[in-house]
Amino acid sequence: MNKTFTPPLTPLSDEQIAFFREQGYILIKKGMSADLIDAFNGHIYDIRNQSPMPEWAKCEEAKRYSIRLFNPHQHDSFSRQMMKHAVVRGGLAQLMGSEAVCVQSMYFYKEPGSPGQASHQDYYYIKDDPMTMIAAWVAMEDVVDVENGCLWVMPGTHKLGLLPHGAVRNIEEHEHWTDETEGVDTVKQIPVPMEKGDILFFSELLIHSSNKNRSKDRWRRSYVCHYIREDSNVLHREDLRVKYPLY
Repeated sequence: MNKTFTPPLTPLSDEQIAFFREQGYILIKKGMSADLIDAFNGHIYDIRNQSPMPEWAKCEEAKRYSIRLFNPHQHDSFSRQMMKHAVVRGGLAQLMGSEAVCVQSMYFYKEPGSPGQASHQDYYYIKDDPMTMIAAWVAMEDVVDVENGCLWVMPGTHKLGLLPHGAVRNIEEHEHWTDETEGVDTVKQIPVPMEKGDILFFSELLIHSSNKNRSKDRWRRSYVCHYIREDSNVLHREDLRVKYPLY
């Protein structure tokens, strides 16, 4: 028997949609419940706490609670349900004008002292046609702020098109293995403080970054999924070609 289709929610107001179109991002406060986030954090911990670790989640023993978990939605049902969250699905449908599908997920630990990622545009790493990709960045901590490495965004830069990217300039602050946006003054970025369960949607062309976690004992865990419109396709990345529906 086929599952009954449920229309997506409409969590965004007209004003929020207009803000996204103009600024390239929108923050939904408390889009997910704290209880759900706590359960998911515990579940992710349990995945890497197994001995042996599942093959898809394997990493060096010393990094089991620090190195990001890549594409858990491809292997884990709880991660897939988080990826399909009703508020995420509904917000994306409103912003895209049609249903979204997921192509990538990442769970970041970002322990104290760990570096951030330099200014970049997601489209530089994941190209899609037509260009419809939007990220949903979910805060997994009670407080995500400048001290523990919150996200920074540069409003309106999604209108600039894809900019050149080059070598990271400050490897004390940012991961050395990534690339950094060039050709624009990124000092105009602003921080986006968040709380547990907040959801930040942002365009694939929005310049964004994160800095080093300078807190002494606070992590900055987050769950980040990348979505494209159902009629779009990822180019050049064979590992991200499978499209996961949200209903």
